[in-house]
Amino acid sequence: MLHYTVVFFIIAIIAAVFGFGGIAAGATEIAKILFFVFLIVTIISFIIGRKR
Repeated sequence: MLHYTVVFFIIAIIAAVFGFGGIAAGATEIAKILFFVFLIVTIISFIIGRKR
């Protein structure tokens, strides 16, 4: 999941460089959402892992 976040972030940077503002904004929002989902899943897995 973190891999997809990095991919969308790179797409956003490339789109911004070439002037595609709408695509860059969309890719940035997707990257943000995926990053936070990854962060939440990681924290939950650490908590569950420690209880066992």
